[in-house]
Order: sequence, then structure tokens, then C-alpha cells
Amino acid sequence: MNFELLKTLCELNGTSGDEKQVRDFIISQLPEDCEYTVDPIGNLIVDKKGELKPENKVAFFAHLDEVGFIVTYIHENGFVNVANVGGIDNSALFGKKITVNGNIGVVGGKAIHQCSADESKKVPDISDVYVDFGFENKEIAENCLSLGDYGYFKSDFIEFGNDMIKSKALDDRLGCAIMLELLQLKSKFDYTCVFTVQEEVGTRGAIASAYTVKPDYAIVIETTTASDIPDTPENKKVCKVGNGAVVSFMDRGTVYNKDLYKKAREIADKKGIANQTKTVVAGGNDAAAIHKAAGGVKTVAVSLPCRYIHSASSVGSKKDMESVKLLCEALLEEFANG
Repeated sequence: MNFELLKTLCELNGTSGDEKQVRDFIISQLPEDCEYTVDPIGNLIVDKKGELKPENKVAFFAHLDEVGFIVTYIHENGFVNVANVGGIDNSALFGKKITVNGNIGVVGGKAIHQCSADESKKVPDISDVYVDFGFENKEIAENCLSLGDYGYFKSDFIEFGNDMIKSKALDDRLGCAIMLELLQLKSKFDYTCVFTVQEEVGTRGAIASAYTVKPDYAIVIETTTASDIPDTPENKKVCKVGNGAVVSFMDRGTVYNKDLYKKAREIADKKGIANQTKTVVAGGNDAAAIHKAAGGVKTVAVSLPCRYIHSASSVGSKKDMESVKLLCEALLEEFANG
């Protein structure tokens, strides 16, 4: 897998409703044997020409957007309030750096020394914290940002430990990177890649694009929560970093086609691709919208196990990323052939 490409994608900014920077980069990297359209909501739909016309129309889906922030208020003293765009754990915010229009700020709040006993035990709501950009007053702040401007975690892409990666936006730039890599290779069959928007606020891009594409089979490439950390019972770890690609049988948005779930696991085992499933029914992704669209779509999700998801420091394994890519390649040929 091309980890430099993944780094580039993760370092781009594109929260729900503001995916243009990521979408434009992907368009710039498309090979000549691809045709693309951008629909009214912002989904990038890419058709790849292969050597053969498949029996079944196969489409990959991965979302462009990441969790982030939006400016909601500017105080007279220059401090700024923001709201979450997508699900972010408030306990992971304090002291983090975020950027708005290139301005770097720090998420602040009442220092522990100033908190009452009750306050010190509570995680403050996003509405109770602020971002300190170092502006002296409201006038200076308003020259740099406006209400409705988007904010992003300021976080470096780092390789560390035993083939591990830490970055913002692994969810779901990993899926985008895999689809872009596949599109740059010669293909045996025609297929489609859909880079969706607004997944983090309700799979909105997938709702629209699934009706446009109308695939026979959909392969959703995602990341999913790994809770393989100390003091977590085995049956609550969901999945484990280092154990391979995750194939889900159910999450909060989808009960996956049982035959496809089994087929995906069998193919992975046959080809020696490390794989696992989730031990907790949790999370959700674009499959929730896709599988019930356009008369129904046979859908499978292949995900990267990811620690600390929806934070400034998501962590995943390079080996698992390779497994996700290999399984997606194998599923394309299997589903295209019928």
C-alpha cells in the first residue's frame, strides 16, 4: 500500500460539507481510463474501465469527510466557540490544537485548579469550552474567521512502534486511499468507486449516490472502533489492531447479508488475508444507507480496526491496512463474476 498517498490524504482538511479540498486532490490523481462526475451534493462518482464487462455491477464506497468543528460565536475578547461536526468525544478535546482558515488555536476551558469538586468529575460539553487563537479582541478575530467557518484537528501523521500509524482522519481517508490506488491499476472488470460526502453527519452522501449508481454489490471500505486496550474485557474489545481486516455481521445501521459476510471471510481465509469480525454491535457507516437504496443492494463492509477513532490521534496498523486492500481486490473479482 502507498502510505505516502495515505499521509497526503490524511493531512488534507475536509469535514462534512467542506470536502472540496480532498475531492479535488483525488480528481487530480485519476488515470485516463476513468470517467468521473460530481453530483449536486458533492459525491465524487468514478467509473473505471476494465478489460471485461462484469456480470454484476460492483461499486466501492468510502467517505471523504472527517469529524471536525464549525465556528458558532466570537466573544468580545477574541475567544471563539465551536460546535462538533460529527461525533467527537468531548473528553478528547481539552488542550488540543485546531485550525480555522490556517489560524492555529487551542481548545481551552477552566483549569483543574479552578474547578469545584463536582466540576472536576465532569467532562465539559462542547458548548462550555472555547478555542483560544491568541486574538486580542473580536475585531481581530473577525478579520481571520467568521461564523460558519470549519475547524480541524491540527495533528501530524506519524509512523511509530511496530508498523503503526497515528493521524487525524484515518476515518475514512484510508478507504479513499485504497480506492484511489485501485483506480490507478489496470482492472479485469469495469467497476465504480464512490467517494461520498457527509457520512459523519448521517450518511447523507451515500443516500443520494446509491440511487444514482444502483450497484448489484457494494463494498464499503471503512475504519471501525478497536477497544483492544488494558482493562477492557475480551468480549468488549470489538476488534483488535493487528488481527487483520474487519468484516462486520451487524452494526447499529446495518444487518449485513449473511451469505456475503460468510463469503468475504471464506475468501480472506482462502487467500491467506488476515481477517476478523466485531464482537460488539456498535458503530455504523455508509452501508446503512446503501443496503436499503434503489430496491436493495447486497452490501459488505471491510474495515480497518482503529484505536481512538474520531479524535486527533487515531491509530491503526500498516499490516491491517494491507489486509483491507487485499480483501477488497479479491471481493471485486468475486462479485463481478457473480
